[in-house]
Amino acid sequence: MLTPAATNRDLKAVLLGSPGRRTELRSAIRKLRPEIEKHVRVVAEDFTGGGELTGLDADLAIVLGGDGSILRAGRQMGSAQLPVLGVNLGRLGFLADVQPEDLASAFQAIAVGKFRLVDHLMLRCELRDENGKVLAAELGLNELAILGGPPFSIQEIDLYVDGELAASYSCDGLIISTPVGSTAHNLSAGGPIVRKDLSAVVISAISPHTLTVRPVVDNADRVFELVVRRPNKSTSAVVDGKVLGTVSAEQRVRVSRAEPVFRMIEIAGNSYYRTLRSKLGWGKPFVRPES
Repeated sequence: MLTPAATNRDLKAVLLGSPGRRTELRSAIRKLRPEIEKHVRVVAEDFTGGGELTGLDADLAIVLGGDGSILRAGRQMGSAQLPVLGVNLGRLGFLADVQPEDLASAFQAIAVGKFRLVDHLMLRCELRDENGKVLAAELGLNELAILGGPPFSIQEIDLYVDGELAASYSCDGLIISTPVGSTAHNLSAGGPIVRKDLSAVVISAISPHTLTVRPVVDNADRVFELVVRRPNKSTSAVVDGKVLGTVSAEQRVRVSRAEPVFRMIEIAGNSYYRTLRSKLGWGKPFVRPES
């Protein structure tokens, strides 16, 4: 359990990240390793995104990379979620909000209890056949999206909420987003920003064919089912960038609250609105263009 400690050396940590072939990320991770080991005891590591993490005796996971690395870590931990400290080696870093140069001060803040644990909703996403059999399932931290592939025709998608037909969309795709994912694909599709610790989902159509279609925010305790009436051969259900499966007209994509909760370590001073101000440039003054 993550609690303030007289010394962080009492804390056991797992190091995670997915640098892939990016040599600059691998180099940054190597440089940070000695600093991390000054403060915590590293009991395991995985930089492939596919290692087995269940059964580990650890207090926290330190994820080195960008938000994509954190999404993969959440999926990788499955039902055995550890509190996550995200160290930003990427570009934007909504989730990975500790900068490498601030790592030592972050550990010092943890040692004296100047942090809080923030729970984030996760989604259970299932592809089911016409008899209700689960064909594929994934945990999602950001979103479930129905995306059409070639020949890139408009998708006709029916949305059912708790078994009731709620809406029929003609669009390029449909997103069911968590609050964490509200600043990702959902934001690009015109959806609202939802505070990360709320128990809600956002339903946003991608390029809807009807001007009256608008994003909807609903309670995360509902069950959402999607039916694509005339899918393309490559129409797919995608969870946090990973393809759950191609979707036929007879199948349903089911989205519900997952039992595991993703837990982030928020260092004092790294607040939600501070992150929005810095990442979205809300704190920058308006500069009038020269005529």
